[in-house]
Parts: sequence; C-alpha cells; structure tokens
Amino acid sequence: MQFLTNINDQITALLGPMGLIIIVGVLGLILVAMTVVMMLRQPEDPLEKLKRNSSRKVDADGKATLRQASGNQQLQKFAKFLEPEDVNELSAKQLELRQAGYQSRDAVRMFYFAQMALGLLGLLGGVIYVNFLGGGEGLSTQKTMMYTIGPGGVGYYLPKYWITKRVDARKEEITRGFPDALDMMLVCVEAGQSLDQCIVRVASELKASYRSLSEEFEVVAYEMKAGKDKITVLNDMGERCGVQDVSSFVTVLVQSAAFGTSISDALRVYAAEMRDKRVMRAEEAANKLPTKMTLATMMLTVPPLLIILVGPSVLGITELGKMGAGGN
Repeated sequence: MQFLTNINDQITALLGPMGLIIIVGVLGLILVAMTVVMMLRQPEDPLEKLKRNSSRKVDADGKATLRQASGNQQLQKFAKFLEPEDVNELSAKQLELRQAGYQSRDAVRMFYFAQMALGLLGLLGGVIYVNFLGGGEGLSTQKTMMYTIGPGGVGYYLPKYWITKRVDARKEEITRGFPDALDMMLVCVEAGQSLDQCIVRVASELKASYRSLSEEFEVVAYEMKAGKDKITVLNDMGERCGVQDVSSFVTVLVQSAAFGTSISDALRVYAAEMRDKRVMRAEEAANKLPTKMTLATMMLTVPPLLIILVGPSVLGITELGKMGAGGN
C-alpha cells in the first residue's frame, strides 16, 4: 500500500490532482487506437473478396473496371459498431437521414461515426484545456469534470442537432416549392406529356429554385425508369419527404390511377387548393407579425420615450432639491 501511495503522490506532484484520470484517459485512447488499427489490418473475408471480384466487368477494350461499390469499405468493417442492430431503429434512422437530404447507403454509418469522432475530439479537447492549458485552476471537482466531459457531450450531440435542423429546413423548402411544382406539372400534362415525362421536366426546372424538391422528383424519375411500380414509387416519395402536402398529392394520384379518372383534372383541382393554402400561410404569417413585434417595439420605443418625457422633469426636481439644500 505504501508503494501505491508513493506512486500516487508522484503522479499528483507531476500532473496535479487529476493525474490518475489523465493517465487512465490516455491509456483508454491508446487502447481504442490500437483496436481500430487491428480491425483495419484484419485479413479480408474470403466471401467479401469473392463478391468484390465478381463485381468486375470488362469494357470494350478488354480492361477490367469496377462497378460502384455498395458502400465504403473502411466503414464496412465497423458496420457492427456503426449501425443499430434493431431493424426498426435502423430503418427510422435511414428515413430521418433521407429526409435531411443524405441519400447515400453509408449515411447511417457516417452519422454514427461523426458522433463518435466528435465526441472523442471534444473529450480530448476538454482534457487538454483543463489539465494542460490551465483552464482547471481554482475549479472544484464538479466543475472540472463538467469542463472535461462537457465538450465531449456537445460534440456527440452536434450531428443530431445538425440533422434535425436540416430536416426542418428541407421540409420548409419542399412546402414552399410544392405549389409551383404542381402548376408546372399541370402545364406539362395538359401539353400532352405523360406523368413520367412531366416529373423529369419539373425536376430539371426546379433545380435552381427548390433544389430539395428537385432531388425528390429526380429520385422518383430514376426509380420509374428502373421499372419500379409507380404507386410504390409515389408512396415512397410521400414517406421520404415527410410533408403532409406531398402525402396528400400522392394519395390523389394513386386514387386517380385506381379509379381511372383524368390526371389533369386531379392536378388542376389540387394545384388550385395548394395555391389557396399558400395564400393562407402568407396571411397567417402576416397576422403573427404584429404580435412578434410587440415586445421589440416596447423595448426599443418605450424607454427612449420615457427618457425624453420624464428626463427633464427629473433633472429639474433634482436641481431644485440641491438649491433648497444649499439655502438651508
């Protein structure tokens, strides 16, 4: 026990009161780094190698080329750690990332990798700031732990916050651009184009103004060209967008195809409804504006007005009081 006490005293004298925690943290980082290196250097699975070799194709010149891989090969090794094992949780996360605009097959892995990497970087930065840059001098143990672990927690939750903001912004952009897209689709259909052709045209026309909505229509066009069922493709679009207007539009098209009614008539009625809905949203925002401006108006108008009106009177009363005190 005396030997351990001496070691503890030496560590405390060298690194301060948090010396043991620093050493344990450094050892943990070293073990994590060694584990990552060992996993990267592990031999390739023969089955995966066979799949990779079978994906080769030979072009007209006889040269072997590779098709696009199914995913990042480095992240594939960590798939067990970077993907939820629950299928429902994995599907929900994939849907959330697609609603944020990340359509890659590695999006889920990249999300969890970003959480882990930013969390470790934040934790490392907190340890360096508190113990080596003098940020922990004079702090209690609770505040020291907070300043050490806090940046790691912020880094861990930063990707989730970013995805949430991206989903909200993308839904707002789709909602704003959807009435214009319906009007363009109506013009294309009435001009004699099929639904597939008008979706391709609308996707190209909306790319400059509403990029998120254009990307969704491009996905629909590609899936239709690939031979996927049209109703399934439209339902997937409604689920992927996560906007009520798009879901209702998909329902209108599905019902029009099921009952054999004219698509142009359905688009005309629904486009008019979306235009009215957009006007109602603008009026609602305009009616909310005076309420939102009330607090700012009071803070910026009332204090200067009181100073202008009451200030001279207060100054006069103060001077009279000084004169009366001097006369006495």
